[in-house]
Amino acid sequence: MAKSNFAKDQLKSLIQRIERLEEEKAALAADIREVYAEAKSHGFDTKVVRQVVKIRKMDNDDRAEQEELLDLYLSAVGSAR
Repeated sequence: MAKSNFAKDQLKSLIQRIERLEEEKAALAADIREVYAEAKSHGFDTKVVRQVVKIRKMDNDDRAEQEELLDLYLSAVGSAR
């Protein structure tokens, strides 16, 4: 019975931690949306800003590989960059 109570308490603790983290994640997402809205109000294209953020997360090798693939695919369909 003691093991059962321990497992129950442990599970409850894990669930509560996950719930707190989910709340924090939602708050951070709201903050990020506000920053994008601010960027938009200053005249920046938020789709491009999002793309810049995504690209900056990538390491240089991955970025170069993606650019090469994009150029390859565009040339294959007859569109130049």
